[in-house]
Amino acid sequence: MKAVPVKSEISGTVWKIEGRPGVEVELDDVLLILESMKMEIPVLAPRKGRVAEFRVNEGDSVAEDQVLLLFEPS
Repeated sequence: MKAVPVKSEISGTVWKIEGRPGVEVELDDVLLILESMKMEIPVLAPRKGRVAEFRVNEGDSVAEDQVLLLFEPS
């Protein structure tokens, strides 16, 4: 199945990457955590599948609508 982009809903910083490419995840599993204005915002798996590729690293600044990772639904 084709990989779909998962985008940031906010501007902030990548605080922590929770997953690894290729690992199977379930709906709403935490993939990474963004930090904005001292708040932690989890980025969740949109459905069951796996992360194909992260497009950011911990500590990176991200903009709203920036692609964070590519996700392959199963």
